[in-house]
Amino acid sequence: MSNQQHISAEEFDVRDYMRLELFPHFLCPGCGHGMALRAMMWALYENNISMDKLAVVCGIGCSGRLGAYIDSNTFHTTHGRPLAFATGLALARPDLHVVVITGDGDCLAIGGNHLIHACRRNVNMTCLMLNNEVYGMTGGQVSPTTSKDRYTTTTPYGNREPVFDACKLAEAAGAGFVGREVTMQVPTLKDLIKQAFDYNGFSFVEIISDCTEVFGRKNQLGESAEMILSQKAGTRPDSYGNKVDEPFHPNALKTGVLAMTGRPEYRAHMQPFKKEG
Repeated sequence: MSNQQHISAEEFDVRDYMRLELFPHFLCPGCGHGMALRAMMWALYENNISMDKLAVVCGIGCSGRLGAYIDSNTFHTTHGRPLAFATGLALARPDLHVVVITGDGDCLAIGGNHLIHACRRNVNMTCLMLNNEVYGMTGGQVSPTTSKDRYTTTTPYGNREPVFDACKLAEAAGAGFVGREVTMQVPTLKDLIKQAFDYNGFSFVEIISDCTEVFGRKNQLGESAEMILSQKAGTRPDSYGNKVDEPFHPNALKTGVLAMTGRPEYRAHMQPFKKEG
């Protein structure tokens, strides 16, 4: 890409990796997805990954729109199917660095079956799952990661279903690399994504993001600054002002590299047997 030629070796500039003609972006003020995108671009820069050799596959949802702003080879697929598309792409073009950007609904609800089989196969690609606990773009419905008692358009009396732990699922399904970080810690998140990019096999990173306009407003979690600071505190007020423990915060769930194995990458199992003689 011509834009990348202007990147200074001394200073990272996220604009060198973006399709600036598509700005202003569609993200709501304070949305954590923008922080996650910056961390990903920063990791690409530090790992010296060519944008011509990068393939980004996205699904449907707020996270699925991020691919449009990345100045590389980008694919916008159907709801819940980015991992399936990416599997075929990674196998057909092993010369490409394949990255999936998906959301908690796209990845764990309609796309849950594709996730477990991507983990099982251990194909060489990276999945970044942006978890904001809600279907933010399609009306604010409950998702598999919505915290207990939280209000959404489909849980007007508070969510009663147990929360899905995506990292435990990915590890149990056989993902070679599993990690988690919050958007408040952008440098730490960048370092985690770098490790995921370097891993030879299927790497899964859960990124705890904030939906300020839909989830935050409905649950009276304050403005974007208050929401991002509550990631550090590890607690958030409920809709009545009482402090409650949140499952998706550093004090409640571990962050960083959670699992890393030496499993052979998928192609190693698929090599044809050599005939003797």
